[in-house]
Amino acid sequence: MELRHFRYFLAVGDALSFTKAAAQLRIAQPALSRQVQDLEDEIGVDLLKRSRRGVKLTAEGKLFLQEIRKILKQTEESVEKVRALTRGQVGELHVGYAAAPTVEILPPALAAFQKEFPRVNVVLHDLSRHEIIEGLQNGTLELAVAPRAPGASHEGIEFEVLLTYPFWVALPREHRLARLKSISLEKAAAEPLIALRFRGTPAYHQMLDRMFAPLGIKPRVVAECDTFSSLITAVETGRGIALAISPFKHVSGKRVVYRPLADAREAFPVGIARAKSGDVTPAGEKFCEILRTVAKGTIGARSGNRFWQ
Repeated sequence: MELRHFRYFLAVGDALSFTKAAAQLRIAQPALSRQVQDLEDEIGVDLLKRSRRGVKLTAEGKLFLQEIRKILKQTEESVEKVRALTRGQVGELHVGYAAAPTVEILPPALAAFQKEFPRVNVVLHDLSRHEIIEGLQNGTLELAVAPRAPGASHEGIEFEVLLTYPFWVALPREHRLARLKSISLEKAAAEPLIALRFRGTPAYHQMLDRMFAPLGIKPRVVAECDTFSSLITAVETGRGIALAISPFKHVSGKRVVYRPLADAREAFPVGIARAKSGDVTPAGEKFCEILRTVAKGTIGARSGNRFWQ
């Protein structure tokens, strides 16, 4: 029993004529008659009463016609859902993210994506670096929008750089350096520094060492914070200064002041992380395309599409 048998019987049952149904289906009438007879033989029930004046549905035929109408409708809907999924128009997309560094790119990208693909449910997960990598590895996350995680390539994660942010100096509002338009590395090095602590990697301290190496000095780190928000709080309370990026302004508001770091060569990469062996759905690929478009229009950062393996 095949779907075509259902479609043939539906055409005959609606038209109550093999001649009209055959013309509608564009097949020969004898062939249509054989197909319907095969269907009746297979289920062991007479669905039609045949006579020289035409055909009529039996009681069993009327019931069967109602049932196959439902089956064919459900089949068509299922096929359309699968096709829509292939086009990235439906489904559920789980995206990990780091809140503060992605505030300039993720919200506008999400708004644009939901406008274009309203039937895709995007589920956002605000996670730590470790949790993002774990989620990508075990498949609970399809992709992530976050800073580049040093060493992630060794854990099966690839990273596509969307933006690189230059560093700024975050200062308490009453700090003596806040009156300057920009702050040199030398002046920053003389101040107590609040640093970020990434679980399981010395990458942030390595970046600080590279940044201050041309001066032949090491930064004086007086405190470490696990999150960007706690770092801003430490600066606000006067424990020291911090090296930050422009998206932090959206998080901290007027709690601290920012001044450009005048002569630093290091930059802070933000982009798309995904498992090398992972299967990104069409919806995920569409979301990545929109992220790239939004990144190109972001002010205050340089866009790019380099991959870190």
